[in-house]
Amino acid sequence: MNALVEPGKSFGGRLQSAIADAIIAGYIAFALFCLLLGVRTVDNVTGLTLKPRPGVLAIAVGIVVFGRLLLNLFVWQADYPITRPFAKLFTHDPFERRDIIVLGIVAFASVLVLITGSILGAPAYQLVSACVLAFLGVGLVRRAIVYFFPDLPYARIFTLAGIAFAVLFPICSYLLEKTFRLGLPLRYLFDLSILVLTYVMLGWGLNIVVGLAGLLDLGYVAFYAVGAYTFALLATTLGWSFWMCLPIAGAAAALWGVILGFPVLRLRGDYLAIVTLAFGEIVRIILLNWTEVTNGPNGISDIPKPTFFGLPFSANGADTFSAFFSLRYDPLHGIIFLYYVILGLALITNLVTLRLRRLPIGRAWEAMREDEIACRSLGINTTITKLTAFATGALFGGLAGSFFATRQGFISPESFTFIESAIILAIVVLGGMGSQLGVAIAAVVMVGGFEALRHTEGLQSIFGEGFDPSLYRMLLFGVAMVGIMVWRPRGIISSRTPSIVLDEGRPISTDLAKEGRA
Repeated sequence: MNALVEPGKSFGGRLQSAIADAIIAGYIAFALFCLLLGVRTVDNVTGLTLKPRPGVLAIAVGIVVFGRLLLNLFVWQADYPITRPFAKLFTHDPFERRDIIVLGIVAFASVLVLITGSILGAPAYQLVSACVLAFLGVGLVRRAIVYFFPDLPYARIFTLAGIAFAVLFPICSYLLEKTFRLGLPLRYLFDLSILVLTYVMLGWGLNIVVGLAGLLDLGYVAFYAVGAYTFALLATTLGWSFWMCLPIAGAAAALWGVILGFPVLRLRGDYLAIVTLAFGEIVRIILLNWTEVTNGPNGISDIPKPTFFGLPFSANGADTFSAFFSLRYDPLHGIIFLYYVILGLALITNLVTLRLRRLPIGRAWEAMREDEIACRSLGINTTITKLTAFATGALFGGLAGSFFATRQGFISPESFTFIESAIILAIVVLGGMGSQLGVAIAAVVMVGGFEALRHTEGLQSIFGEGFDPSLYRMLLFGVAMVGIMVWRPRGIISSRTPSIVLDEGRPISTDLAKEGRA
């Protein structure tokens, strides 16, 4: 992987090459960061002046040099087995004596650092050691489960357990809180769960385009915006309900997916990514400037909420949800209903995707992902295949956008920027392209974990009052992404169930086959 660090050298030659490569990387980092981090604009009485920051520049260059040196010595060397024990935590390879020694030393050092950090009051040391111990613990638990239960269908068990938890979570938590008064922040938990499920649905929709069809789409947020604005305009101008506007919003987004698909039929790779990125920005700029229809930067407000078979979740009125079922009004009833709406939409997205994979169009998507030229040579119409992939992915993006509009009650172009497309694409890539379960896990980790780091009370009780995890949020996020790309380059779940599986031989009459098997 690295031209300057060749495998097979002696340790002295390998160390010399690694140091030389790290120094070159340091020079490049210094050239890139000298103006970005080396100086700072300060507003003085006399005007704006530049204040040098040599310390920050030295730290950045030092991190690059030291990190490059470690990568050269311990990661990019196939014949240097330091990192092999950590990789074996998530594989089926048996542990050797050397692997056990390395893992034991790392665990002992992490515990020692954790104890030292608690004595010295250094929360950063405690956080790093806790992350290392958690990584080792997850790997060891996985190895133990595989060792004792080697034949369990883990993907199916995790899927069923996740669906059961998602279905029972709001009802059980609501009943526990109302019965035992545990002080649970139900509103926050439900809002966060709705946000996570929204990104799960968006990730599954984009997974059709990127994971199954192999079309790199950087403008997926455009279909999200089309669905949201279609529902908002129909609901506010014509007074239509959510359930009437939902299929129309999805169809409008699918239509725009076909419109995007026609100009990019001959594009692949980076060129396709650039065009889809431009499409997303074009849609956002249209929403921003077409003030007669979209109200421009002011957005659209007073978007109605969905009803339960015509029963609104309001406090006043005779035909409300609480009055019909003789319940005491609680604002959480509407939140729980929204949770089940987005859960149902997400499960429908997953079910449709799994069914489409087994149809000829789904197998054509996967064939085109592997090799478009070979796919065309087999007689598959790649034009129809690409258009259906764009339209199907856009359909689910539009449905998610309509739910986002009714959930928020207000939408504006600022809600549909490129960063949304980047987050959804990161969810698909980190989860494993083409893996439904991996995308769901990545959405929970990225959205839920990102949000959990905003709240410091729990971690401050562990690491001390002076620790503020929100300051390390972006750093931890970047480290986690780099770690997953190093150890799991194909995503969290890199294996998928094949679309077509040859069944085992079925017994047939011996009159038809001499061996008696098919």
